Amino acid sequence: MPLAMNREVFITCAVTGSGGTQDRSPHVPRSPKQIADSAIAAAKAGAAVVHCHVRDPETGKPRRDVALYREVTERIRDAEVDVVLNLTAGMGGDMVFGDVESPLPLREQGTDMGGATNRVEHVAECLPEICTLDCGTMNFAEADYVMTNTPGMLRAMGSMMTALGVKPEIEAFDTGHLWFAKQLVEEGVLAPNALVQLCMGVPWGAPDDLNTFMAMVNNVPRDWTFSAFSLGRNQMAYVAAAVLAGGNVRVGLEDNLWLDKGVLATNAQLVERAVTIIENMGARVIGPAEVRAKLGLVKRAPRG
Repeated sequence: MPLAMNREVFITCAVTGSGGTQDRSPHVPRSPKQIADSAIAAAKAGAAVVHCHVRDPETGKPRRDVALYREVTERIRDAEVDVVLNLTAGMGGDMVFGDVESPLPLREQGTDMGGATNRVEHVAECLPEICTLDCGTMNFAEADYVMTNTPGMLRAMGSMMTALGVKPEIEAFDTGHLWFAKQLVEEGVLAPNALVQLCMGVPWGAPDDLNTFMAMVNNVPRDWTFSAFSLGRNQMAYVAAAVLAGGNVRVGLEDNLWLDKGVLATNAQLVERAVTIIENMGARVIGPAEVRAKLGLVKRAPRG
């Protein structure tokens, strides 16, 4: 497929994530107020979309607490800046096996398995415009940890998201995840004008070399909207690569802690740098209202 550069680009800021980064940078937000404040600052810097996880306010460890999600969303919605809200629904499928000779029972520490309704509970309560749907099972870098998302679970969660009127952002960590996402659209579980995030360089998914990236891009249907990111030092390189390949971009502390060598970043600084790259390429950064129009999103208040 020939490259067709995107001239109207939206930026997603992945504000905090669920990785063990809370003690590696003082800028990684933990409490709902810190997460919301960082998301608001990112929006002021040019992010049209903020992608939010929640963490234990004391330890910084990832949580799936509906009350924490509700506080984050209310704080963002009450802010003076407009932004599209994207909540993760990727947690609740974590399996940590025992050692290689005794894989069962699963280890209690790190294992977090929820049912479909439980995994989407905070989405139903908070009603963000977008929520994520990790479209496959994958080995992560840790020796015995597997992110599990079975076809049955994905069909159930995708159906719930569609019924709620929340647009799923398909998280594709490899080409097979795109293959299954297209099957979900064919079955009517997801709407045809799908939104997908190409997740590059996450061990052990798709490596972030450009040949693999273009294989991913070439597997995205033409009527879908895609965004892309890579981890660490390649985050900003993938801002340029995504725009050049016709997509949108994601930056943020979930994926990269550094602004420059030895210089820890804030979310707003990462967004500002992405804006500079995009504009220097001759493209325009679009805002939340244009993103809602492009993706057919409706901004709603949470359930009372």
